[in-house]
Amino acid sequence: MKLGNIAVQPIVEMVHPYCLPEDAMPQATPEAMAPHRHWLEPWSLCPETGQFILAIQSWLVRTEHHTILIDTCIGCDKNSEYPDWHKRTDRIWLERLAGAGVQPEQVDYIFCTHLHLDHVGWNTQLRDGRFVPTFPNARYIFTKSDVEHAEAEDPPSFRQSVLPILEANQAQLVIGEFALDDTVWLESTPGHTPGHVGVGMASGDARAVMRGDLIHFPVQCAHPDWAVAFDTDPAQASITRQSFLHDNCESGRLVLTAHFPATSMGYVERAGDAFQFRFRTE
Repeated sequence: MKLGNIAVQPIVEMVHPYCLPEDAMPQATPEAMAPHRHWLEPWSLCPETGQFILAIQSWLVRTEHHTILIDTCIGCDKNSEYPDWHKRTDRIWLERLAGAGVQPEQVDYIFCTHLHLDHVGWNTQLRDGRFVPTFPNARYIFTKSDVEHAEAEDPPSFRQSVLPILEANQAQLVIGEFALDDTVWLESTPGHTPGHVGVGMASGDARAVMRGDLIHFPVQCAHPDWAVAFDTDPAQASITRQSFLHDNCESGRLVLTAHFPATSMGYVERAGDAFQFRFRTE
């Protein structure tokens, strides 16, 4: 897809039924979900299992000057508590990146919206028994507060997918708002993690934002107060989500999503007292 002079496309690693709504969000009981099933099924809610369908994907952004990846999915050989994600050997993500015409050494920047395991996995790959940067010429942009938070918690994803980047001196830690140039910048959207960010883009009159895990599931547009169980600060995440939806409602700004199934991009619209997501299909 063209956004002015910027080319944008998803690089999908997997799409699969993920979890029951009430396991992801305590408020998403079967009774609360019932009014939404007719528009969520079958693309966002699996009719057979009742589970949310989750896409795991990156966004490839090519400007006139830079080749950028926003988030890097799950990766291979990584430890995870989720069986479908644990020590994967499927390298389809790298193959799809190559199919888009990009080799790892051609990537200039990796923007991580946050440092959860499904957003940093291909930061590194296993080589000769150790994890090394997948993108040898890239600068990896992390927020300082997220690095400090992940370092304190010390999950396997930090040790396997973030620490090797720090040790290779390929990381750039940023605080607050950060702009690569006038076409790509970071926007602070805290709550899911302390340093969670969205990635804003503009070219001419065309504008877009990749908003990471600020909104996991489309039903959260109708219920911005529904926080997911893995939000670090659920109250702050709900406030940030409400503000984001309000600010982007009917603005013409294209919203790129981390986990919505295809087409994974669209626009925020008003729906009564809340919002809805209108998918862009062209």
